[in-house]
Amino acid sequence: PGLYQGAERSLARNAFGAEDVLTPAEWPARIPVEGMTATPPTFLAGFLLAAALVALALDVVASLALSGRLWSTRRAAKALSRAALLPLLVMAGLQASPVQAQASAAEVEAERLETEFAIAATSETVLAHVMTGDPALDRMAQEGLQGLSDVLFFRTSIEPGTPIGVSLESDEIGLFPFLYWPVTPDQPTPSAQAYAKLNRYLRAGGMILFDTRDADVAGFGSASPNGRKLQALAAALDIPALEPVPGDHVLTRAFYLLQDFPGRFASRDVWVEAAPPGAEQVEGMPFRKLNDGVSPVVIGGNDWAAAWASDDRGNPIYPVGRGLSGERQRELAYRFGVNLVMHVLTGNYKSDQVHVPALLERLGQ
Repeated sequence: PGLYQGAERSLARNAFGAEDVLTPAEWPARIPVEGMTATPPTFLAGFLLAAALVALALDVVASLALSGRLWSTRRAAKALSRAALLPLLVMAGLQASPVQAQASAAEVEAERLETEFAIAATSETVLAHVMTGDPALDRMAQEGLQGLSDVLFFRTSIEPGTPIGVSLESDEIGLFPFLYWPVTPDQPTPSAQAYAKLNRYLRAGGMILFDTRDADVAGFGSASPNGRKLQALAAALDIPALEPVPGDHVLTRAFYLLQDFPGRFASRDVWVEAAPPGAEQVEGMPFRKLNDGVSPVVIGGNDWAAAWASDDRGNPIYPVGRGLSGERQRELAYRFGVNLVMHVLTGNYKSDQVHVPALLERLGQ
């Protein structure tokens, strides 16, 4: 079908004639119709392990039976007497101290959960987000950090684990190098103990990315409810003096060369710890030689988690911009996330690397 045109005539060739009718396809009942959803895999590891254990037990029993040691009268009598006494001892212990047994079980369960949390947080590099109490926002933060973790896995040598949502009141945040904190006007203010924990975390080298997610309606500051809530949340934190990200900051070149740090929104207002007064540019070096510490906070409102978020297949969940320009903006958001995590894990290592040519030249002289 199509339009065909020659020197003297043109012809329209239609795929359907005037008498043709479009009807929905009707498949036979024996043919299953599947959508785009993939069939989940069936994991057989548990069944195979159970079968192997059963086979091992049968092998042990058969070996004992063939050797004549399976049933000994004296041993059988002792085993039966012990088996009969065991339930009585257990019941006596439970009747003696039921409250103590329940308390001990609760303590054991709490210790087990704490141990599992610590193992999950430290066995791999794990990105974490602060739980806000808003289920939709917490889910978006989880999806965003998962999308960023996937990008880090495929593009860098970092192999992050599954992101974890943390409670400032009950969880140990010192296990995580990076915290993403989305700000909402209604989230509860942390307690004094939680603020003490946060200040220890910042002094120990951790980083918090505060995201007010309002760059589409307000700039940095108190011009929006989220901005005012951020000021209230940060009042009790030991946050140093801040400045907009300078052009020679390590965030602009930790992995990718960047000039802007967009997320779902593309505001330029991103703030980091201000450089010390003596951080002047050295002659022959393109960047200022700053301290090797990591900026304890990065503050912005570009809604980075929404731009990073992806589903199980790696497809974006939330729209960013329009058309190709939107995809370019999402790519820059991923690159900012990569640079941010690289800065968290390596400090100003990249800043030192760009000085190597000048240092080698001076050594040669």
